[in-house]
Amino acid sequence: MPDGLTGSGTTPSLAGTEARALREAFGAWATGVTIVTVQGPEGPMGFTANSFSSVSLDPPLVLWSPARSSSRFAAFSGAEAFAIHVLRQDQGDWLYRFARGGSGFDGLDWTATPEGLPALTGALARFDCARHAAYDGGDHEIILGRVLRVTTMPGEPLVFSKGRYGTFQAG
Repeated sequence: MPDGLTGSGTTPSLAGTEARALREAFGAWATGVTIVTVQGPEGPMGFTANSFSSVSLDPPLVLWSPARSSSRFAAFSGAEAFAIHVLRQDQGDWLYRFARGGSGFDGLDWTATPEGLPALTGALARFDCARHAAYDGGDHEIILGRVLRVTTMPGEPLVFSKGRYGTFQAG
């Protein structure tokens, strides 16, 4: 087995300092920040995610990957439809609203999509999606969504890199 890997069978995992190095390397990749919303059994629910990517224009597909360790994983993993909101640089406070123990939708302006999904007012972009497929992604699940509609507005994205949130500056 290569240095730094532990485990049995065909599913090795990184050990100790190698796992930390991998996490830091992943963090070097700057991403946008999203809030994924669904209509849960007790009302609207939101999930902060930076694991979002475009996949295909034809058919229009996007993906996101919720952590299996999340207390809200089952609601999001089982949702047949969801909305992905790309945050603007001035919407950083939304991250904490949808983190564990956050206030969620309390006092936040939102509407419902034709599918009944919670749509946050003012996001930089929103992708209303129907579940297309899901795949095992280790400690996450990879969920593909077929884009039903997209909305955009002017502004700059909120960016996540190296464990911090910030803005993009062209050089």
